[in-house]
Amino acid sequence: MTDATDLRIAVNRLSRTLRGQKADTTVSDAQFSALARLHRDGAMTLADLSRQDGVTPPSMTKTVAVLVERGLVTKGGHGDDRRKVLLGATPAGAAFVEETRRRRDGWLTPRLAALTPAERRVLAEATDIMRRLAQQ
Repeated sequence: MTDATDLRIAVNRLSRTLRGQKADTTVSDAQFSALARLHRDGAMTLADLSRQDGVTPPSMTKTVAVLVERGLVTKGGHGDDRRKVLLGATPAGAAFVEETRRRRDGWLTPRLAALTPAERRVLAEATDIMRRLAQQ
């Protein structure tokens, strides 16, 4: 296997395991991504949310509809333009994101603690490199 293949497989396995640590597994990864972005970045329009999440507006419309139905996202008026709608995380949505993050950190923290100091340093360096790769 190539280095690229090994890295891709390891990243995918770790990502899949962490994604499985959601507070409610019936919320899809796309739904969680949109909800987490609203929680982290604050209210925004559907166009902004779809652009930042890298999906089409029709796809984001479906995602948001489920989140609104579940009471995790709210729609509100946009002060400058009555045609626009601002989306925001509800208190239940914020709690869901925070619980999911707590669970994911709870899974990962003891595994990181079991590594040697040298391994943790290597992983910290690799984390910076992986961030750069993801931004290209």
